[in-house]
Amino acid sequence: MIEKIKELPPNMIGFKTAGSIIKGDVDFVTSEVKLLIDDTPKLNYLLFFDNSPTDFTLGAWLHEALLSIKNLSKWTRAAIVTDCQRMINFTKVFNKIMPGEFKGFKKEDYLLAIDWTAEKIDLD
Repeated sequence: MIEKIKELPPNMIGFKTAGSIIKGDVDFVTSEVKLLIDDTPKLNYLLFFDNSPTDFTLGAWLHEALLSIKNLSKWTRAAIVTDCQRMINFTKVFNKIMPGEFKGFKKEDYLLAIDWTAEKIDLD
């Protein structure tokens, strides 16, 4: 299941995963992102994984969820929040091949991830 995170800064969108991920969840993310990019020139995106990597196929799911979003030129910042080091490492690969900045954060750094994604702070 994927749900939209409420009460985020207006220049970003965020989602939280739990349990098994199905195609309808990915369709939901895609439609919600489309609503945001219709209203803004930038896409600042946060994905909080509150489930186990065994609940989905990492490469296939991220490929579908991230690349199915058509307006790649609007990517500005994308944060992946998880305690799975493998997923954080995978995010580093996306940072090299996708437009915009991608960064992985541990769950304990959730608020930092929001500030970075919303372009309130720079990290490096």
